[in-house]
Amino acid sequence: MDESFTPDPVVLGIVALYLTVMLYIGYRASKRIRANEDFTLAGRRLGPVLLAGTLAATEAGGGSSMGVAEKAYGNWGLSAGWYVLTMTITFFLLAILAPRLRKAAVATVPEYFRRRYGEPSGILTAVIMILPLVGLTAIQIIASSVIVSVMTGLPYTICVLVVVVVVTAYSVMGGLWSVTLTDAVQCFLIVTGLLAAVPFALHYGGGWSNIVHHIPQEKLSLTEGMGGGTIISLIIIYVTSFAVGQEAVQRYYAARDGRAAALGSLYAGTVYLLFAFVPALLGVIAYSMVQSGLIDGAVIAEQGEKYVLPILALEVMPSWLVGVVFAALISATMSSADSDLLAAGSIFANDIYRKLIRQEASDPELLKVTRLTMIFVAILAMTIALAHSESLITILMFSFTLRAGGAFFPYVIGHYWKKASLAGALASLAAGSGTVILAEQFTEAFFGLEPVIPGLIISLIAFVGFSRLMPLKQPPRI
Repeated sequence: MDESFTPDPVVLGIVALYLTVMLYIGYRASKRIRANEDFTLAGRRLGPVLLAGTLAATEAGGGSSMGVAEKAYGNWGLSAGWYVLTMTITFFLLAILAPRLRKAAVATVPEYFRRRYGEPSGILTAVIMILPLVGLTAIQIIASSVIVSVMTGLPYTICVLVVVVVVTAYSVMGGLWSVTLTDAVQCFLIVTGLLAAVPFALHYGGGWSNIVHHIPQEKLSLTEGMGGGTIISLIIIYVTSFAVGQEAVQRYYAARDGRAAALGSLYAGTVYLLFAFVPALLGVIAYSMVQSGLIDGAVIAEQGEKYVLPILALEVMPSWLVGVVFAALISATMSSADSDLLAAGSIFANDIYRKLIRQEASDPELLKVTRLTMIFVAILAMTIALAHSESLITILMFSFTLRAGGAFFPYVIGHYWKKASLAGALASLAAGSGTVILAEQFTEAFFGLEPVIPGLIISLIAFVGFSRLMPLKQPPRI
């Protein structure tokens, strides 16, 4: 950032207060931790409202706020809102599956595979699940650090360190209790903060008619920029990935019962429905202001389009609202980062450490390992964030796709089809994930399809085929 930049003390004060509150919630939540289940699953006592808040905040990360504004400013226009709207569809569909997820009474997705199919599938799933979580955590750290850098004028590297320390501290202190409580605050800030920004941006831009005057017609289309194929692909990616993503389904596992799990999913989908096109609208307004000369586009061009939302806030909003918007943007990214950290720690302790390293590990020892794993993943993600430069949404989509390609069918169908076997699950995991990686490298060889499509097709064929060829030798344990 410009070395002459002087941060607004009001903005700094509001954001500092927000970060302090997050740390305080983490500290208070730590007092409720009595066992590893309290830490990883909040004692399985979440009601529908808290569950909805934590589900909504978890998935409203850097991609669905800053990433959407970036794409709306670029080629997608208003259609970038589908990146968020497809989450509404996903949560509504997951509400059907939610009672089954809760009924399984497991702590992690790999534990479900282990109990449903056998030990090998649990280990393989754990590896497939952990790797994307590191990348997803790094993406959220990048997004948070960008905001703090714009807000303070500090070097990006320093901001990465600050973000990592704060999000890791409150996550490690209170586990899912602190994550859920901070998510409730963060969900409120995300929705209200960005909604409040819209009228100020419209006013500064001279009203909607003036804004539209400086925007190509195709950028105002709700579908043209992104295209129907990408929208369909996003729905497939989200449904298949969130259904098996530990950071999402861990919430369903933590619900007090199946009804709370289903209602929480429906409420979360409703939140996304209200929020869907807000970041896209702000991105389009920013584009119009640059074209009309109200905002200096050189700053965005120099720093990158991922800075669109923070720069728009600084240019057109009063200090108090800038502070709220920045806190909302940091909320969006931190609420995803803390969930990814917790998911990675839960999987490693429950499905790798206890099964492969120390089977006789006590509950306090597992709790310690979970926390240490979270710290390690945070450091690894920080290292990636310091060197990373690709588009936020591109990396998110591939991380989602990788785990969805192999795990979706054996996980979801396994709840209903009792004849699904270990051989089918292993074949699906290996063939589906491998196909996704190949499709990512050689897209044209797969007829230009999104990598998840061929991955899912091959995964389903392998799952059904091997389950029939090599059926279960004994009834499933779950």
